[in-house]
Amino acid sequence: MTPTTPDGPRKNDLGWSLAVLLRHWHERVEVRLSDVRHGSRGYHVLTAVAEHEAPTQASLAERLLIDRSVMTYLLDDLEEDGIVRREVDVRDRRVRRVCVTDRGRQLLEEIRARVAEEEQHLLAGVDLPTQNLFRDAAARAALAVQQRSPGTDPCAAVHEVAPEAAEPRESGGPAAGER
Repeated sequence: MTPTTPDGPRKNDLGWSLAVLLRHWHERVEVRLSDVRHGSRGYHVLTAVAEHEAPTQASLAERLLIDRSVMTYLLDDLEEDGIVRREVDVRDRRVRRVCVTDRGRQLLEEIRARVAEEEQHLLAGVDLPTQNLFRDAAARAALAVQQRSPGTDPCAAVHEVAPEAAEPRESGGPAAGER
């Protein structure tokens, strides 16, 4: 059996390390967000809407690298739940801006705390300064990659390491973690 400790061959295997972390992050966060429509994807949409000045639906889809038609259904559901709303842009009535509601802000605060707990658990094996360094380095690397390849779909990475997340839905209902 090949050792998977930091002293073994896996020490310098970035792909393996990221895959393990992503898979565990995704599994744990989906469980913690099982009461949030679309789970971690809904969380990412809500975060992006809350942190940026009312994006358009198209710019939100582009920023999160989610197909526009998928974004439409996702926003329909989040709007139905009362956590976002679409408003007509006062400068261009053809454009809809996605805004977070007060209920959405409250929910985001709650689910950020849940995600933070899971991330703390995930990174518990390293000290806090190293965790902060890792988070910063990972964010910088991800931004650099996205700037070089803006069409890269980050969701594809989840499907690579967590294929069950990509399995087709049965009976037209939501996939696990989407409600």
